[in-house]
Amino acid sequence: MTITSNPEPVSTSSTRPKAPVDKQRFMIRMTGVIVGGMFIDGYILGIIGTAIGAATAELQMSLLWEGLIGASALIGIFIGGPLGGWLADKFGRKPTFTLDLAMFVVCSFLQFFVDSAWQLFAVRLLMGVAIGADYSVGWPLLAEFAPARKRGKLMSFSEVAWYLGFMLAFAIGYVMTSAFSLDWRIVLGSSTVPAVILFLARLGLPESPRWLMNQGRTEEAHQVAHDYLESPAEVLDLTSESTRKGTFGMLFSRDYWRATTFISVFWFCAVTPYFAIATFAASVLSDYGLGDGFGGAIGVNGLALAGVVASLLLIERIGRRKLTIPQQWVCAAVLLIIGLWTSAPPAVILGCFLVFAFANAMCTALTGVYPGEIFPTEIRGIGTGFATAFSRVGAALGTFLLPWSMHHLGAGPSMLVAAGVCVVGALVSQALAPETMGRPLSETSAPRRGGRDTAKAAL
Repeated sequence: MTITSNPEPVSTSSTRPKAPVDKQRFMIRMTGVIVGGMFIDGYILGIIGTAIGAATAELQMSLLWEGLIGASALIGIFIGGPLGGWLADKFGRKPTFTLDLAMFVVCSFLQFFVDSAWQLFAVRLLMGVAIGADYSVGWPLLAEFAPARKRGKLMSFSEVAWYLGFMLAFAIGYVMTSAFSLDWRIVLGSSTVPAVILFLARLGLPESPRWLMNQGRTEEAHQVAHDYLESPAEVLDLTSESTRKGTFGMLFSRDYWRATTFISVFWFCAVTPYFAIATFAASVLSDYGLGDGFGGAIGVNGLALAGVVASLLLIERIGRRKLTIPQQWVCAAVLLIIGLWTSAPPAVILGCFLVFAFANAMCTALTGVYPGEIFPTEIRGIGTGFATAFSRVGAALGTFLLPWSMHHLGAGPSMLVAAGVCVVGALVSQALAPETMGRPLSETSAPRRGGRDTAKAAL
């Protein structure tokens, strides 16, 4: 008698759910709890712009402290990105994904009680550390569960959530401070509410099957894949995973230095001018004669949200490169116009800022897609974390230096510097950005040793 083996992995009660999982509903939940992390990141970075004035007056802060507090969360992300990525690659996505948000909840709540500049800086710095860790585990986790045919759309949705959080925080903060005259501590501490909801929603999520496979826990990996992955092709692609241990040095090896350079420089150049302009949008637009700047600031942030929505709708139709490169050239062009035509009518200046916001957001949506796709499992966390940290150097510099630059150099030269940053990003992306649309992770994260990969990446 011939005995045939069962091709399905044998499961145990400790690793298999008691009832079949609705895979589509699970994917919606997974996407929601990951993009929620991006929402609260955008929220805390947007809310500070509406509360910093009152906090500065009450705490009698110097310009140095004001700049440090404005950039504190970004500095924290710089620390938390690599740290969280290392933890996620070494100890797993699941525990890091839960603990980083727990840390955020605690620190967010502490904002209600700060009474000095250094306390506010320290609390928001730790919140940034937690958010940085969330970047480094959330995107890899989503990439490792999402089917290739809609991976880009699901991952770019995180950028929609970020801009929504940033814009909503700006509007809520403005209403809280202007209409209700609430204490700035309440304004900042309002981030605790969405953070608690998100923390509860994350409880009970499974570990990444690709991380389990990379750790040599093959049976567990197949069980999780069988239970939660929608596509049989994704389950089959697990067999391409190795048990090679990742190291930080691999990011700069012959196989992956191009991927590391591309995503780090691209992300840096995309967020640096946006953070500088959007954080201080009201004051920047006011300097150009646009009243108190609030209406224009809402327009800038609103167009940014529309830009990432446009990318979300197009990313699985036209690919990654066509949403990455042309938009950076558009940003450079409109900032160049603003910088050179200093006497332009206010309507022209506002129109240029709105075009910049839309085009910049379209390409920035890809910063939520590429990291999870171009690094292999063993360094997906640390690679995302390094790129996150590198980008936040630019974001922090833009946020910290723009007030100084506007005051000492003037609006025109400040915008010319921002245009130059966009040009650098466009050139690097033109040379190194891969096309990853519709391809399994085993292909998108494969070593690249000769310029662009083998995909058809021409525009």
